[in-house]
Amino acid sequence: MDLHAYKRRRSEFMALMGEGVAIIPTAGVHTRNGDVEFPFRPDSDFYYLTHFPEPEAVAVLIPGRAHGEFLLFCRERNPDKEQWQGRRAGPEGAVETYGADDAFPIEDIDDILPGLLENRRRVYYSMGRHPDFDGRVLEWVNEVRAKARSGVVAPGEFVDPDHLLHEMRLIKRPEEVSLMRRAAQIAIEGHKRAMRACAPGRHEYELEAELLYAFRKGGAEGPSYPPIVASGENACILHYTDNAARLKDGALVLIDAGCEVDGYASDITRTFPVAATFSTVQRAVYDLVLAAHAAACEAIAPGREWPEAHTAAVRVLTEGLVDLKLLDGSVDGLIESGAYRRFYMHRTGHWLGLDVHDVGDYRVGDAPRVLEVGMVTTVEPGLYIPAAPDVPKAFHDIGIRIEDDVLVTKSGHEILTDALARRADDIEALRAEAL
Repeated sequence: MDLHAYKRRRSEFMALMGEGVAIIPTAGVHTRNGDVEFPFRPDSDFYYLTHFPEPEAVAVLIPGRAHGEFLLFCRERNPDKEQWQGRRAGPEGAVETYGADDAFPIEDIDDILPGLLENRRRVYYSMGRHPDFDGRVLEWVNEVRAKARSGVVAPGEFVDPDHLLHEMRLIKRPEEVSLMRRAAQIAIEGHKRAMRACAPGRHEYELEAELLYAFRKGGAEGPSYPPIVASGENACILHYTDNAARLKDGALVLIDAGCEVDGYASDITRTFPVAATFSTVQRAVYDLVLAAHAAACEAIAPGREWPEAHTAAVRVLTEGLVDLKLLDGSVDGLIESGAYRRFYMHRTGHWLGLDVHDVGDYRVGDAPRVLEVGMVTTVEPGLYIPAAPDVPKAFHDIGIRIEDDVLVTKSGHEILTDALARRADDIEALRAEAL
């Protein structure tokens, strides 16, 4: 952990704030069932600025405060609770290990925070994201307002910090790219293990187990989202996560899975045959999706507009669907009418970072977002052809998606996940290692 990197982020954010107080709580702990809780993960904005990994914590940023601009409220050390629940940093550790200028017990926040709001014009707080916390923020402001007769000025404006923070998060810094490279490499190993473990008669969950093993063995915290292991007709369900079906000879398997390293996500999809090779029809559809993937990647470079990758992929896919006689009509007409959406119903990518569907606007005002160096996007064209009376039987239940993580660079782009086989011949070579 580079404390200076987080300090630079806070300084940049506070420079954008100008004046005021930013209050940024972390995520809450949620009960799964009985006495069991869901695994805790910090709020991404909070983590981006603090790197503090514990629950029950609130960051307060006060530009220009003489006694320190970064304050952290967190749990105190407690040997009895740490015996059961794990170690805590405590306020002392928040200063020494995480770089807070000052830190206080979370139990004292109601006593301390109203005073920090006095004579501050603005409060930067994301109202609605943490509903249980919203009322407390309002109570603190009202407590300051009650002192108006004694000359204390209360904040008169609430400002949502999301836009400022999310614009910062959209451009990845070198230390972030390094973590995303590591997440990509670990995920690649997981996909390779799953491909090699695939065989007729096994189950989707057995391939999922290979993924999860590789993620943890490689040092990732775990998956960055619930893995999708979808064979046969299941591959035509975009967010299928049952992962329970038996793998059938002659079917395809679509795996969409990534892992998380220090909060940063990878996101990869590959599609491969349960048998040793693609059938002729499967390969024709696969090569079409691969061509759309290449066209989309070529549209990623500084100065290009965000939608260009999707537009390029749609044109290639639509032309191919006409060639395969799955669509009938002029390519331009089919694109304009949206007829291609029967087989390709999602966008070609999304931002990637601390969230697998990361923050950042896709439009700026009325104009599409222009790509800049440091942005990371996925490229993930696909075709999904469930059985239907007007679809030739050879195409039934073919679902194919090819997804990679792409960094915008000065010279164009870099595919962070390029080391994982993507060409059909290379996919078949990997499959041959298992059969």
